[in-house]
Amino acid sequence: MSETAFSDIDFEHLLARALAPVEPPPNLSERFEQTLSNLAGLAGEELEAWELGAMRDPRNWVRPVAATAIGGAAGAALVVLRVRNRQKARLASSDNALEFVEQTARALADDARRLLDRR
Repeated sequence: MSETAFSDIDFEHLLARALAPVEPPPNLSERFEQTLSNLAGLAGEELEAWELGAMRDPRNWVRPVAATAIGGAAGAALVVLRVRNRQKARLASSDNALEFVEQTARALADDARRLLDRR
């Protein structure tokens, strides 16, 4: 390409178009929460289906370990997502930063407890 061809390209305009913000779909949060909930539920069902007798052979450990990892990660992400969605309300009802941190920690613990009780 010649030098004149590069000078004709409006790089600023191309960058502005490439880096323009994209609005997520309105129901993305609900869909993501539902997917995480389904993953955690499926992982729990997978673990319930395994028999302890089959655990003697290390070759049988892959599925339960994977189910534990996937279920744990999905459950943790679900708790964080739910707490994050209610962050504005906690921030508005807090008088100071310490109270906000306490409310957030309490919300994390409550959501984690609810998720574990469901299993």
